Amino acid sequence: MSRNLPLRLLQWPINAKRLFVAALDAIMGLAAMWLAFTLRLENLHWPEGLQWLAYGLAPLLAFPVFVYFGLYRAIFRYTGIRALITTGKAVVLYGAVLLTILLVAQWEGVPRSVGVLQPVIFLLLVGASRALGWLWLAGQPSEAPRRLLIYGAGSAGAQTAAGLMGIRDYELIGFIDDDPSKAGRSINGVQVYPAHSLPELAQRLKPTDVLLAMPSAPRQRRRVILETLRELPLRIRTLPGMSDLASGRVTIADFQDLGLEDLIGREPVAPLPHLLGRNLVGQVVMVTGAGGSIGSELCRQIVHEVPAKLLLVDHSEYALYAIHRELQSLCDQGVHSCELVPLLANVTDAGRITDICQIHQPQSIYHAAAYKHVPLVEANPGEGVLNNVFGTLNMVRAAVKHNVQHFVLISTDKAVRPTNVMGASKRIAELILQAIAASDRPPFSDQAIGDTSWQSPTRFSMVRFGNVLGSSGSVIPLFRTQIATGGPVTVTHPQVTRYFMTIPEAAQLVIQAGAMAGGGDVFVLDMGAPVKILELAQRMVALSGLTVCDSQHPDGDIVIEFTGLRPGEKLYEELLIGAHPTRTAHPRILQAKEDYLPWDELSPILSTLEISAQQGKTATIRQILARLVPGYHLENEELQKFSSQDSANTAANKSQQQKTN
Repeated sequence: MSRNLPLRLLQWPINAKRLFVAALDAIMGLAAMWLAFTLRLENLHWPEGLQWLAYGLAPLLAFPVFVYFGLYRAIFRYTGIRALITTGKAVVLYGAVLLTILLVAQWEGVPRSVGVLQPVIFLLLVGASRALGWLWLAGQPSEAPRRLLIYGAGSAGAQTAAGLMGIRDYELIGFIDDDPSKAGRSINGVQVYPAHSLPELAQRLKPTDVLLAMPSAPRQRRRVILETLRELPLRIRTLPGMSDLASGRVTIADFQDLGLEDLIGREPVAPLPHLLGRNLVGQVVMVTGAGGSIGSELCRQIVHEVPAKLLLVDHSEYALYAIHRELQSLCDQGVHSCELVPLLANVTDAGRITDICQIHQPQSIYHAAAYKHVPLVEANPGEGVLNNVFGTLNMVRAAVKHNVQHFVLISTDKAVRPTNVMGASKRIAELILQAIAASDRPPFSDQAIGDTSWQSPTRFSMVRFGNVLGSSGSVIPLFRTQIATGGPVTVTHPQVTRYFMTIPEAAQLVIQAGAMAGGGDVFVLDMGAPVKILELAQRMVALSGLTVCDSQHPDGDIVIEFTGLRPGEKLYEELLIGAHPTRTAHPRILQAKEDYLPWDELSPILSTLEISAQQGKTATIRQILARLVPGYHLENEELQKFSSQDSANTAANKSQQQKTN
């Protein structure tokens, strides 16, 4: 009962709280007056005659003075030294007025010294009440404390429990551990329970949260535990790594939602150091799209490999500013010594890209700049093609002209038998690299060197992979936001599946794949088994301590809605066009053999595609994509629709030109 009293007081309406404090001050004013009379008269006092006026004067004077100084607007649990000083000023003013009245009135039986003693005692009582209120109420949560089980009775669990001492947001009710020898023991008076008793504990102890205090446990083990906990109505949280716990203190801020790695449950493969640094150590490296999800992580990985200079290229001012500031902060801390050069540029601006390469002479380029959001590119095919195809062509032209040694294109699984413009445009970007790498004569007129045999000075390669967790277009942040706001969680189709990989792992593999390139290589990252998006959503709801609301569970917390596949979206993604990929030196990197067009055949088609994209001729763009990219096709009805749109746009443009003339 007494433990819950502060919580109940905090839940009172604000006016009720103010009335309570005012009444308390009135009682303390009367008590101070009684003590002042008792001390002055040197015996236990009972008021009589005009002394009652002095008693009545105390609360009548204190209330308006305290209101004037704002003492009833203060929040007790946030009381500080300023609030106590303000209280002192209020009581001083109150005492001065009281003493003045007593001196002027000269009531019989009321010593004038009471006008000095009473305010002093009153100040002590009021100040003490504010200080005690702060000590009593400080740290109280605005709602009942969450009942916590810690999974892991080892050093991390014990350290966490010690860190929770005095924190009232959580009430630690027990430990869970897989080791049967620990069952029945206690840590600081808190009992350890065996793992198999979790369902029974959920019923008996009514926990609300489980904290995984196993920062060094293998991911596969964590996956098994999470699957066990998933059936229980508990919110699952985790601790950071052991290095983050080295300070010996644990706070609520250290509690984290489950990591993205825990949601896919796959162990990452350690990088091969000799591949990571092969094309980076001591070199000038350029990353396009440096402010994006993949580009920024590439930059973070690259600076640790001691390049001489890192060129950060992006057309978004804020994104470029953010990654440059982050990397510069690491440099200032002594984490790396790489020279950072932020460069605002759009890859569709061929002149700007050429100038950058001429001035800085990069030796390795990681081309991550692209429009990647499928529905947006589907709605803006001309811009998507200009950026993804001809932005890549500009980069390739500049790389060849300025003798860049290594060029790595960040591609996508959506380039395989694409059903959307984004995927088709990325496949054409791959075709450009393959054709240039295989060409035996200069592909560009400004790079002709006569009739002698020609070979590209640049080793081109492309790395194809699926969705990365936590990127700007990933479903994970979207699902978390939807769950936090009470749903619904939106899934396009109950059967849609995707490959997933964390951004750091993908960036490391991209760097290692590029280091193995011989020229024109198509690398494919082994992303493990595909994940059904519906199951991922259900898992995230369950691990948040909530339940899915459906026909079988009408009282559930979160509704999952199916919104239908978006334009150009596929149910299943693929990573290979052909079959039988070959293994490489890295167990997670495969090499594919993909057909391509020679540059002499590809070049004139690209010229037509560029003109169509610049003029916004959607039907022509899609026809060329279907011609170049296996698997991409349009139904006749769609072609007719786009042709009608193109005709309407052309007519509108002509009409506008005539009005202008």
